[in-house]
Amino acid sequence: MAGKPILHYFDGRGRMENIRWLLAAAGVEFEEKIMKTREDLEKLRKDGSLMFQQVPMVEIDGMKLVQTRAILNYIAAKHNLYGKDIKERALIDMYSEGMADLNELVLLYPYLPPSDKGGRLTQIKEKSRNRYFPAFEKVLKSHGQDYLVGNRLSKADILLTELLYNVEELDSTVLANFPLLKALRTRVSNLPTVKKFLQPGSQRKPLENEESVEAIKKIFS
Repeated sequence: MAGKPILHYFDGRGRMENIRWLLAAAGVEFEEKIMKTREDLEKLRKDGSLMFQQVPMVEIDGMKLVQTRAILNYIAAKHNLYGKDIKERALIDMYSEGMADLNELVLLYPYLPPSDKGGRLTQIKEKSRNRYFPAFEKVLKSHGQDYLVGNRLSKADILLTELLYNVEELDSTVLANFPLLKALRTRVSNLPTVKKFLQPGSQRKPLENEESVEAIKKIFS
């Protein structure tokens, strides 16, 4: 029997949080090996664990996988969260790539100097309200189904739910005009595996604060 996946990353959201969400939603228990120092990162690099010298890295099914989207796609395919055919998979990938574009702005927000945060927050809110959230609201409205693709839970629904939570942390009013997105978030949040992940004490990471950002920067400096 294969062991639990092992996630190698720092103690924060970053690019690993998508992976945590997807594993948790799939009901997969995982372990984390937290990098706390520059030496921890260098050890992974020197022992050949990081193909491109970068994290995140996930040990799973005898592999050491790097590159976030490759990891997400493997987990989604393994746990039937990747559509029923290549057309559905193409839609799931297309939607997920759009989410990744917005999520990139969100995940880097805590690491910006204070003088840049106001402008970035304005950008996040503008793109959420006027570009990305209307697009996903339109998808849900167009077919009237519970989920984005094929009327069944997929990687895209899970990553979108995570993104909605993350943007709402920065602006609590951002979903006011998107009833179908709010309904999707509620639907996914009430799935037993996701509900468990959203409880205090789970492996979900909090938004980085100044102290955690400084600790993380020291690892990569």
